[in-house]
Amino acid sequence: MTDASLAFEPISSLLQKLSEFAISSTELTELYLDRIARLDDKAKSYIEVTSRTAVEAARKADQARAKGVEIGALCGIPFASKDLIDIAGVRTTAGSRVLHDNVAETNAHLIDRMFTSGAVSLGKTNLHEFAYGATGENPAYGTSVNAHDTTRLAGGSSSGSAAAVAFGLAPAAFGTDTGGSVRAPAALSGLVGLKPTIGRISTHGVIPYSWTLDHIGIIARTVMDAALLLEVTAGHDPRDPSSASEPVDAYQSGACTDFSDLRVGIPRTFYFDQCDEEIAAASERVLRFLEQAGARLVDIDLPSMEQARTVSLTLQMPEALSFHSRYLEERGDLYGEDFRAGLALGQCLLAEHYVRAKRVLALYRQHTNTAFTEVDVIVTPAAPVIAPRIGDVTIETGGVSEAAGNAITRYTTFFNMSGHPAISVPAGMHTSGLPMGVQIVGRYFEEAALLRVAAAVNADPAFAVPI
Repeated sequence: MTDASLAFEPISSLLQKLSEFAISSTELTELYLDRIARLDDKAKSYIEVTSRTAVEAARKADQARAKGVEIGALCGIPFASKDLIDIAGVRTTAGSRVLHDNVAETNAHLIDRMFTSGAVSLGKTNLHEFAYGATGENPAYGTSVNAHDTTRLAGGSSSGSAAAVAFGLAPAAFGTDTGGSVRAPAALSGLVGLKPTIGRISTHGVIPYSWTLDHIGIIARTVMDAALLLEVTAGHDPRDPSSASEPVDAYQSGACTDFSDLRVGIPRTFYFDQCDEEIAAASERVLRFLEQAGARLVDIDLPSMEQARTVSLTLQMPEALSFHSRYLEERGDLYGEDFRAGLALGQCLLAEHYVRAKRVLALYRQHTNTAFTEVDVIVTPAAPVIAPRIGDVTIETGGVSEAAGNAITRYTTFFNMSGHPAISVPAGMHTSGLPMGVQIVGRYFEEAALLRVAAAVNADPAFAVPI
């Protein structure tokens, strides 16, 4: 196996090679660091690479394995994390000049969990400034590009996390997902993007965009890799007031082949409207695949999406303004133009608008829970478009033009408001040569069931996306 192919191996395969001493963690880490040094000028996936501490951690992992001492589930496995997530002694810039000098004093909760498992941090990945935007365009640190076509976007806001995995510069990466910022770039880049139930992974030590809607998410090569990372990082954290206390399941049960007890919900209204024809057809093929495995397909109704984006923004912008007010007076000129405009919108929204949006949010969650009394999972396209070209302001689909960022996250935003677990899984290649994705949504805290369905789709060659 060449070094290049090793860089694209799933974590499960890398762990096997490490356990058999076919490769050391030091060799594996240096492989990724070498690829970053050679390829990241093009990919623009990292803001900061922590080479020295990565090699030190890898050597410690090798020593532990050689001594046969008890080691964690990810001992010696490299990973990357979006530059909203604190790592002690490393800058957390949030992709902005505003925080160019912000060095974290402690680790985020999920980083502590990863380090306890023996994982090796390669560094901090690029993003749309302060996670405000789905295109990933960043004037301060460059724009992450799509590994399948470097004239196109990786997608955002977790753009660097997606690009790092897609270019073989990390085996997996963490991001945040407030309206689709993990699932959308995963779909555009041919990867798996998991957004667990809200509160399933603690946001302690993560710079917020919207406290109400923020989720930690995982971008990986396979569903089983995402399941392993979820097992390591999920669980209650008393420092996070929104952290869930529900027990953590075993998520790595593998793909199921018999879905005779599975009811699959299809929301035909909105979720298949104004969608690229090939993407819609790919989602239909996933539905037929599940039906052939015994699942029953059920048409369902979800809440009207007419005001969903407005509700989401009415929650996002006042909460973002609340966090950023501390910086606006002294460093306001360092904000990018688009985020500064968003914060200005937050200043124009009234308390009654925010409270009304909160009430609508409660109705969205109630209505979606009702839908889940009829079905076990919901399937939609992950994104209605392929990756846009860099610089595209609008996209036309079905004769309707809309902002590129709005299009990318049109099918994902609602499930941040409902808080249900959702995953984007590759659904094959578009004739343009770009990946397509399908979104699968589950009940609160039933990630194990959701991942079984997703793993079956992910394992079928018909939906594979070539490296």
